[in-house]
Amino acid sequence: MRKARTLLAAAGLCLAVPVHAANPPAPPGYTDITEVTAVEIPVQVLLDGKPVRGLTADDFVVYQEKDRQAVTGFDVVDLYGAPEKSVPATPAADVPPPARRHFLFLFDLSFSEPKAVVQAREAAKGLLADLHPSDLVAVATYAASRGPELVLGFTPDREQAKAAIDTLGLPELIDRTQTDPLRIVVESLRQDIAQSTGGTDASAASDGRRAGMQEMFLDQLEGFLVDSDRASLKAEKDKITALTRSFTDLARLMRSVNGKKHVVYLSEGYDSSVLTGTTDAAAEKDMQEARNEGQFWKIDSEKRFGSGGAAAQVDAMLQELRRADCVVQAVDIGGLRAAQGSSGALGYVNKNGRESLFQMAHDTGGELYENFNDLGAAMGTMLERTGVTYVLTIEPPVAPDGTYHDLRVELKHGPRGARVVHRPGYYAPRPFAQQSRYERMLATAGDVLLGEEGGTVHVNALTALVPTAGSPTSDVLAMIEIDGPSLLHLNQGEDLPVEVYVYAMDAKNQVRDFVAQTLSLDLFKVERRLLESGLRFYGHLELPPGSYTARVLVRNGRTGMHGLKVVPLTVPSNVQAGPIPDAFYPDAKGPLVVREAPRPGRREMPLPARAAQPVP
Repeated sequence: MRKARTLLAAAGLCLAVPVHAANPPAPPGYTDITEVTAVEIPVQVLLDGKPVRGLTADDFVVYQEKDRQAVTGFDVVDLYGAPEKSVPATPAADVPPPARRHFLFLFDLSFSEPKAVVQAREAAKGLLADLHPSDLVAVATYAASRGPELVLGFTPDREQAKAAIDTLGLPELIDRTQTDPLRIVVESLRQDIAQSTGGTDASAASDGRRAGMQEMFLDQLEGFLVDSDRASLKAEKDKITALTRSFTDLARLMRSVNGKKHVVYLSEGYDSSVLTGTTDAAAEKDMQEARNEGQFWKIDSEKRFGSGGAAAQVDAMLQELRRADCVVQAVDIGGLRAAQGSSGALGYVNKNGRESLFQMAHDTGGELYENFNDLGAAMGTMLERTGVTYVLTIEPPVAPDGTYHDLRVELKHGPRGARVVHRPGYYAPRPFAQQSRYERMLATAGDVLLGEEGGTVHVNALTALVPTAGSPTSDVLAMIEIDGPSLLHLNQGEDLPVEVYVYAMDAKNQVRDFVAQTLSLDLFKVERRLLESGLRFYGHLELPPGSYTARVLVRNGRTGMHGLKVVPLTVPSNVQAGPIPDAFYPDAKGPLVVREAPRPGRREMPLPARAAQPVP
């Protein structure tokens, strides 16, 4: 769902071109802003497992609960084009957010043997090459002792995805000195990517670093497995309970991501007999004999018939996944390990894991993949099946209370026997203050990656180049101008939390550097100046030669109101020294000025002292 609103856009300032300040913008007329709730429904229509092309808005009927809704918007996305090329493929840049496929690679570190996880990493990295350029990728892990952890948020950057899969978020393998708050960048390998222009030496250093992590990686995984007690039925049931709670929380988090989410769950699965009862013939015979002899104390009802409570928790988890529009594509990495000829180092092979993986996939509309060598080839059918998406937009009256609303999409005209696949419903938006930290993080990251300019906060940006001797990267100064009245609108409290994000993305959608900082301003001291002159933030990026877009997002951390600006910039191979534009220097009575905080491992921002005034 999105809210279409009047966008309060600001004029852009280009690279290294002095711009003379115009009259400050007037406070936005918020009473004139209109909001329309727009619910976007991605739909696939399949016939014999193949996508159906050529449908129009008149072919669909949409219901919310029992009420028929008018289709107010319609879009068609064909990622690959018709086989006979009669329908061209949709360029990646033209794929709207609801039609973008999201792949969350979820590595199970508790219900998997360590060497199987190692093989699964390689399989997952191989699948990246088969994804469409418009697809977004995220990486997460699950361990019973820590729950689900998001290593990398959804991003089109395949190099960052590979780096996240290499480390899987294990603390010994990640440099924590610099953390990206939006989880778009995996810090441990950011410098590897930045040095990719350095030739074979940089590549060899990166390969050596990965090779050196392998032993630590196996040690960590074996530690997770040892911590996972398989000695008793109760311990197994407790682990399944922990998994269902964790996955339920993960599903609720995924609600904030716009579009269908494919959870590529790489695991050996939990013991399904805990839910369904034992399938061991000898155990069943012993319990039947005890029953016939009246020795009921020898019968473990949960062992024989399964745990009704655990089964109910699994059903509730699957319902939350479906409601969040998450499809589980389950990958049996135990089968992968067996296919690779690897024996279980700790002797753990879960014979009943396949059934649990099948249930998670089947009950969310996904598939089970097992005994494969090429994950990309195995999932090729799924990629093709989801390649054609019809995006239907409806505009129902919805209160912003977070309640769930059922949807039903029917095909009015179309081939006989066609199957319609769509999101089963949606959650109404919730006030910003009620959203969790991770929900805000994913939503903000999505705004940055989408790069759609506008918002209710006026934001301008100016950049300038500064050559750096003896370095493969140049310093790019960034000056962010923020309108005070629009930033302060509806803010309650004695302080003002201001979040500033600047991400430099290259032509391949790789994040090459970023600045992210949260400012806490004492309104007792600075409110009047903010209202009169606004706020300026100075930061810097370290970039190798190339063409980039700087995505600049500023948000009031209390109200959620934000503005986004996209600034194109080019770093030439021979940066020449020159004066910093006059526009970078505020006068004494000008905007409130805040400078980027020093960061470990980074050069100091080369900004003249007179533009680095402290906050009053």
